[in-house]
Amino acid sequence: MVKVSPSILAADFCNLEDDIRSVSSADWLHLDVMDGMFVPNISIGIPVVQAIRKYTSLFLDTHLMIEKPVRFIDDFAQAGADLLTVHLESDYPACIADALHAMEANGVKKAVALRPITAAKAILPYIERLDMVLVMTVEPGFGKQKFMEHQLDTIREVRAIIDKYHPGCELEVDGGITPETAKLVVEAGATVLVAGSAVYGADDPAKAIEALRHPL
Repeated sequence: MVKVSPSILAADFCNLEDDIRSVSSADWLHLDVMDGMFVPNISIGIPVVQAIRKYTSLFLDTHLMIEKPVRFIDDFAQAGADLLTVHLESDYPACIADALHAMEANGVKKAVALRPITAAKAILPYIERLDMVLVMTVEPGFGKQKFMEHQLDTIREVRAIIDKYHPGCELEVDGGITPETAKLVVEAGATVLVAGSAVYGADDPAKAIEALRHPL
């Protein structure tokens, strides 16, 4: 069964506790952290993750769209993140390896993310250490973007690498996920779907989550 990770980027931040409760049937909760440098926008940071942790038992799937993320791994782990994702484009390879080591030291699950410009093979130096790979099907940093269908090839390539080197690794897809595109990415090999507008824009978020969970 596919996991669904609603993105609070599409939630009402004035009513965030209620909006988190409205997706309590989800598998994970996706937290988009943006620093205004790696991506143009600024979103949430460590205090918000810490506050969310106090009010939900959902698995906190924390996506760090930040420069030089190794600087903040300890802080986000201690704030309550269950999984941390760093972008391969956000630092030098040795520093990405250091960030993964810091995750291991903190006992959180480890993931790397690929922007649409990044080839699937970029995960090869890290794949055996990872709990998840995130493939972006939009450019990171903005909500409500159109799904990039050409990224289905990257999803398939990442799926093949995972199956060869680390079959237990999850494959998450983020960007433009709807019931229609969910079917495409799951067929390509995704096991976790991030959805913002498709969940929070629905009249019934629980029904929207269930539709994404069974897209085929």
